[in-house]
Amino acid sequence: GKTKRKRGRVELRRIEDRTSRQVRFSKRRSGLFKKAFELSVLCDAEVALVVFSPAGRLYEFVSSDTRYTV
Repeated sequence: GKTKRKRGRVELRRIEDRTSRQVRFSKRRSGLFKKAFELSVLCDAEVALVVFSPAGRLYEFVSSDTRYTV
């Protein structure tokens, strides 16, 4: 019969192929933002997330409309 392949840990090293690296970045970024949103909703936490792409583009998530200034 078929053998099931378990998903192991991803080896943490730089992805050499530029296209694969960009695709992985986009998918991981989406997952990270989803988790940040879930954390803010489920735990009533204020969450801020800032991510810069390899090209220097800024992506941000803020869980509340209130921006704090120090």
